Amino acid sequence: MSEIKNLIELKNISMSFDGETVLDDLSLSIKDGEFVTFLGASGCGKTTTLRIIAGFIDPVQGDVFFDGKRINGVPPYRRSVNTIFQRYALFPHLNVYENVAFGLRVAKTPKNEIHERVMEILAMVNLKGLEHRKVDRLSGGQQQRVAIARAIVNRPKVLLLDEPLAALDYKLRKDMQNELKRIQRQLGITFIFVTHDQEEALSMSDTVVVMNEGKIQQIGSPTDIYNEPINAFVADFIGESNIIAGTMVRDYLVRMDGRNFTCLDSGFSENEPVDVVIRPEDVDIVPPERGMLEGEVTSVIFKGVHYEMIIDVCGFKWMVQTTDGQEVGDKVGLYIEPDAIHIMKKSKYSDMFGDYSTYSDEMEEALAGEEEVAE
Repeated sequence: MSEIKNLIELKNISMSFDGETVLDDLSLSIKDGEFVTFLGASGCGKTTTLRIIAGFIDPVQGDVFFDGKRINGVPPYRRSVNTIFQRYALFPHLNVYENVAFGLRVAKTPKNEIHERVMEILAMVNLKGLEHRKVDRLSGGQQQRVAIARAIVNRPKVLLLDEPLAALDYKLRKDMQNELKRIQRQLGITFIFVTHDQEEALSMSDTVVVMNEGKIQQIGSPTDIYNEPINAFVADFIGESNIIAGTMVRDYLVRMDGRNFTCLDSGFSENEPVDVVIRPEDVDIVPPERGMLEGEVTSVIFKGVHYEMIIDVCGFKWMVQTTDGQEVGDKVGLYIEPDAIHIMKKSKYSDMFGDYSTYSDEMEEALAGEEEVAE
């Protein structure tokens, strides 16, 4: 079986605006047919990276390769790339059919081929039967589908999507996530998706690229990113995490909160300071005498499927997600299996994340505010 080739390669890309660095020596390879998501908070550089791939801006340093050819300076219309923005920019005076056919008409595609391709694409995005409807009479989800159809009818090799679902309500956004993944698999083309929504990135992508401060923090599958975060920033940004300062006593043994815990990690120096990540859903609540650690419940929120609790263990506030309800003030034990513990190297983000003291304080303030309103 032949190896899938790299379709897009970014090599040592740097970008700045008004003297402020937006991308800092970024390098990345994207494979043909891959669904890649750039994930990060506003200002991390993800949209700038997308715009460089599209050809809307040129990097101040570095090279962009498409299918092995350097394309720095090549304008967007000469790249086999189409972009869908958060605002769909549909033509309000045209109906669905003509919006989708527009690019083919500009390219002087034969009339019968235009009809065949437009109808094929409308069926793919579940808009068959709506071809004569004006776009301003469509729902948000239907307008999204028109934008997708218009972008893919020209058969680009790459589709760039810049937070295209951000304006949709929650249920419609979930539906469109499934639709986009289905369409990508059916077409077999490369999708590069930009979002700040962690759940969206994890549920849709083959590969997630986590970005912060103009740098790539980690690249991996959704499972790898979630289960094996490389540093405290990634662990905190992707879901909830308890991040505790620890010491790697030796391979498979870490010390935190004054006691040793068996883990599955190795390759660290003896007595090396490390960050220990434990996801809230991986902590078991047990009677205090059976716990590896003992704490007091300081807050309980019912989330429907589970309870989200803050537990004070010697001043460190843990988050625990469990189906076992507890009351505020209860003394509980925490039991942690070896495979629930993940060890990370110390980084510039160490000691910045992982303690839920602030979260607990915010909840107390919110609850106090609700009580005042009720009075």
